[in-house]
Amino acid sequence: MDGSTGGSAGLKQHLIDPEICIRCNTCEATCPVDAITHDDNNYVVRLEGCNFCMDCVAPCPTGAIDNWFQVIQPFSLEEQFSWDELPPKPELPEAETASVDALDDEAAALLEDAHKGAGGKVRAPASASKPRVNLFNRGNPAIAKVTGNIRVTRADTGSDVHHIILDFGAVAFPVLEGQSIGVIPPGVDANGKPHAMRLYSICSARDGERPNTNNLALTVKRVLEPQHDGTVLRGIASNYMCDLAMGDTVQVIGPFGSTFLMPDDPDADIIMICTGTGAAPFRGFTERRRRLASAGRGRLHLFFGARTPAELPYFGPLKKVPESVLAQDLCFSRLPDAPKEYVQHRMGTRAEALAELLRKPTTHIYVCGLRGLEAGVEEAFANIGTVGGFDWPALRATMREAGRYHVETY
Repeated sequence: MDGSTGGSAGLKQHLIDPEICIRCNTCEATCPVDAITHDDNNYVVRLEGCNFCMDCVAPCPTGAIDNWFQVIQPFSLEEQFSWDELPPKPELPEAETASVDALDDEAAALLEDAHKGAGGKVRAPASASKPRVNLFNRGNPAIAKVTGNIRVTRADTGSDVHHIILDFGAVAFPVLEGQSIGVIPPGVDANGKPHAMRLYSICSARDGERPNTNNLALTVKRVLEPQHDGTVLRGIASNYMCDLAMGDTVQVIGPFGSTFLMPDDPDADIIMICTGTGAAPFRGFTERRRRLASAGRGRLHLFFGARTPAELPYFGPLKKVPESVLAQDLCFSRLPDAPKEYVQHRMGTRAEALAELLRKPTTHIYVCGLRGLEAGVEEAFANIGTVGGFDWPALRATMREAGRYHVETY
């Protein structure tokens, strides 16, 4: 079988953890050999197709894809489709231990190579702090108490976005700017199974929503989608989160994310491009820099898109951030008596300044928001490359290899 190691030590099998998988389809879309498939329940890996190239590991937002079992009898696709969580790792005969250890080392080496990569592999900034991941799972979630739930868009708009603060009390839950957490909505789905985990980006700094507190904040938009039959589809997790009351408790798993991290270089310039709740990690970046005050020469540069100021999360607080910390380009596509403007359009008007930033080896780029954002941003950077006299695809590859270019869309 391609890519599997047989013999007396059995087979190495690549498995996806259904407990923390958010069904985002990133792994299946990334796999170059079509070894990943899915049904209505789980994403799974075909044993006979996987060649352990590791291309799927780095882009996975939760790390659910990063599981490697040594098995005598492989798990079938039917078994994997039925799982709610990974089974215990099989115990192999004692005589085979040395061979299994060698296979574990091989998997570790492959994982390391995947993060080194060349031309397109996702890497964390070299200066970023080491993240802690997967400390809590569905079987052992952290319990957080709601200590704040504030709407951060105006009530007379169709965009209902909430700033939610979760306090972990005496439970250690260390996070870094750019990481995410998983929230488990209570109840079961139409099939009687517990609801799948939902992933939310952390929008506070690593030392808490308020400095030196054991809490964090999330930016959550209530999902209400009108249907053709006149009914409204209510997002299960988003409505659960937006309706939380003070003192309610929430089951939290994670944290997740080891690459979309803020550089710990105070001299680094950071270009942040987002729409809607994609601003969440960048609020965390901003709070971190604001607390460091004048520790370095680096500056944050924000391109933030929304329909109107009233629908832009944190519009009021944003206006209070010092210009020395955060350069702001707020772009609106539905202002009365004004042409539609999107973030890529504003980037075009800042082409010379952005080209100058991109020439610096300490500049980082982060893009976060709806998946449709990518195409426009990519076109804008290509045009900026023309203005600046450089090859944008080549520069992007160089930045990605150095852990300075990150895209997180959904």
